Formats: sequence, C-alpha cells, structure tokens
Amino acid sequence: MRIVSGTLKGRRINPPANLKARPTTDIAKEGLFNILTNEVDFEEITVLDMFGGTGGISYEFASRGCKGITLLEMNQINFSFIKKTIKELELEGIIDAIKGDSFKFVESKAGKYDLIFADPPYAHERLSEIPALVFEKDLLKEDGMLILEHPKDFEFSDNEYFYRHRNYGHVNFTFFKK
Repeated sequence: MRIVSGTLKGRRINPPANLKARPTTDIAKEGLFNILTNEVDFEEITVLDMFGGTGGISYEFASRGCKGITLLEMNQINFSFIKKTIKELELEGIIDAIKGDSFKFVESKAGKYDLIFADPPYAHERLSEIPALVFEKDLLKEDGMLILEHPKDFEFSDNEYFYRHRNYGHVNFTFFKK
C-alpha cells in the first residue's frame, strides 16, 4: 500500500498481517482523487473518514494538504496501527484518529463536514443505511459530499442525493451531494 499523490507521494504503508481491513486499491484511490481534484480544494475542506481501516484514505487527504481530518476506527489493532502511522508520517494535529463505532459517532455527532468518506466492511449489515443516516443527521456542509465505497451488488442511483457512480475493478464509489 502506498500514498499515490501529494507531499507524501510514494511513501509505503505496511500494515501488519493481523490487520482486519481491506485497503482501497491504489488504482481506485488514484481514480477517486483524480475526480476530487476537480471538485474540491483540499486545503479548505474538513473530512470525516468513517471505518478508517488502515488509514489510507486519510493519509491521501493529508498528503494533498487537507488539515481537518477526523478518522474513525473501531478495531483496536487497526487503531493502534493508524496511530503509529500518523506519528511516523508526522500527521499529528492534521488527522484526529478516534477509536469508536462509526454509526454511534454519526448518530450522536452534531458537527458538519465538507466531505465524508465511508468504506465499511463490504459484509456490514448496515452498509446500505449510511447515506440516509448522513443526510438525516445533516452532517454535510452546504455543497458537501458523501462518498461510499461498496461492492458491486449495491445500487444507490435511486437515492435523492445520488450524484455519480464510479467503478474501479471490484471497488465501487457512489457519490452523494446535498
């Protein structure tokens, strides 16, 4: 796993074998961030990274100049790896890693973000609820965007906030806008 662009471009991240995560592929990350480069000013946005996993998406945002990143991860092994990597990459104060359940955080949070990235485990029983929950809790700022990574067997084009869908092999991103 590597950081694909920005000030940390090329830095390798080597998660331990016992890490329970499915990192977003480099090809999918490149595609996602190529889209975002034309849509957001990374230095001006706040990001919520739900289901942080290895932290890879948050590192990509930080590498591109984003200063306000909140990363949520529930698994202790993953969380410890993320904290260690944040320190190694000198991203303290840029990425705020919180150990906790993403659904509980969202259900109780009153903050607003410019961009929310959610990459739950593909088998998560509540995956399809994420868009409704984010919009019900009004977690996005005006013109904010939710990006949901999911397997191919999910379809969100009938959602009132659907914006676009992109597929990169086995990785699917559905974008939602306020």
